[in-house]
Amino acid sequence: MRPLEIISFLLYFVPSYQQFPRQCVTQEALRIKECCPPWEGDGSPCGASSGRGFCQDVRVSNHSHGPQYPFSGVDDREGWPLVFYNRTCQCAWNFMGFNCADCKFGYFGVKCNEKRELLRRNVFHLTRDEKIRFVSYVNLAKQSVSRDYVVATGTYKEMENGSKPLFANVSVYDLFVWIHYYVSRSALLGGPGNVWTDVDFAHWGPGFLPWHRVYLLHWEHEIRKLTGDMNFTLPYWDWRDAKGCDVCTDDLMGGRSPRDPTFLSPGSVFSSWRVMCSKIAEYNDRGVLCDATAEGQLRRNPGKQNRNVVERLPTSADVEFTLSLREYDTGTTDRTSNMSFRNTLEGFGDPTTGIGNQTHMGMHASLHVFMNGTLSSVQASANDPIFFLHHSYVDSLFEQWLRRHGATPVEYPHSNAPIGHNSEHHMVPFLPLHRNRDFFITSKDLGYDFSNLLDGNQMLAESMRPYLEELENVWPSLLLAGFCGGIVTIAIVAAVLTVKHHFGGLSWLQGQRWKDLFVLPERQPLIHSNGTGETNQRNYST
Repeated sequence: MRPLEIISFLLYFVPSYQQFPRQCVTQEALRIKECCPPWEGDGSPCGASSGRGFCQDVRVSNHSHGPQYPFSGVDDREGWPLVFYNRTCQCAWNFMGFNCADCKFGYFGVKCNEKRELLRRNVFHLTRDEKIRFVSYVNLAKQSVSRDYVVATGTYKEMENGSKPLFANVSVYDLFVWIHYYVSRSALLGGPGNVWTDVDFAHWGPGFLPWHRVYLLHWEHEIRKLTGDMNFTLPYWDWRDAKGCDVCTDDLMGGRSPRDPTFLSPGSVFSSWRVMCSKIAEYNDRGVLCDATAEGQLRRNPGKQNRNVVERLPTSADVEFTLSLREYDTGTTDRTSNMSFRNTLEGFGDPTTGIGNQTHMGMHASLHVFMNGTLSSVQASANDPIFFLHHSYVDSLFEQWLRRHGATPVEYPHSNAPIGHNSEHHMVPFLPLHRNRDFFITSKDLGYDFSNLLDGNQMLAESMRPYLEELENVWPSLLLAGFCGGIVTIAIVAAVLTVKHHFGGLSWLQGQRWKDLFVLPERQPLIHSNGTGETNQRNYST
């Protein structure tokens, strides 16, 4: 067994914290609609005996949603998570997780009382070792089966109200692929081809930014649990003014294959990856959910996109205009919203005018289209690891906007937003439960910051990190070379002195000839003088 396989085998037994908990997909749990697994620390449901949390009824908001989704009681995601569970763990203090075994974002330690703030860095400011580590962690997540979580491959109705559980094992990475697919999939209305495509519980509405913030936080958390590296953070790709896919290199996200530019280079670990939940049209035609099986290779062909939809990647001016918009969301809070920061950042508002419902995509959406491959499908996009670098930067723009305008949760739409996007709605399909408005706060309160939001001196130091690492790597060689050079110099001087000592009486050693052998005549002065002590020409200092 190879080292990576051994590591993957051992890490199979590391717990994770995402959706659906394996202990909650039994016939009994689905029948009674309760997901309150015991905490291993004391064996009580939700760690109640230790005061970590309690099994309680789920409360859902009764505020109306917008008219974009005209149905009721046909989709498992409505009123999440009531179709599956009406009792879940409600964790106390700084505890979190489906059984309150974990810590809230930003807290660490056995008792979750260690508050820490970690830094997300520009991917190009990572040191060489950090880049290698990042790629290795992501690949390890793809190879490691999630121990505690499974994904649904059928609707609750197809499960015959829980008596016939339909779930599948997936890797830690593919768990997040499925989550992004599930939250954005079409609503299945019953029968082949009978679907409603104009619905998305994480896009096309105000929940877009808080939902993806929680999504990335859970992804970071899973990588830390998997690797044991509690200092790991997700880097970001600052794509402003980029002319192409700067991260599409074999040492990062993978270059182009020389045989077929729509596939990845065999020099990248990601070239062997297989995607899942990517055949969206087929699922809709059949009226079924993704079955979580492998469906082909990862594809991308950046810069070869439909230019009638996206001409280029966003510019610095596009970003600045977007950040200048004061209102988080406006009007019907969907793709038609005008002068909406959220809609413009998501890509449906023009980044030069703020007018919504554009046929040309901008900002966030433009990068998805520009990549011209797996990343270009909303539901399948998380298969491409560039997704996470991209959304980490989008999250940094969200954070910039929050700080610039001093926004607070009261500004988040309370009602009449698209279904799943109201402030009190629980985010689909997360367990533990999260509400949209609870993440409409500064990232510092969630335990992280961005290197591009540091002050000038700190930002400069961050940009110098990879170069300082290279210097640190070559320093021992330079020191050794200097040491050896010093020894050689001393040896030469000693040899000359020895020769002079033995032949000191010889006239040829003491005469002008000896000096002429080692001293070159000065043909002209280094600095021309006019006799007054001032120079007529610029010297080096000048």
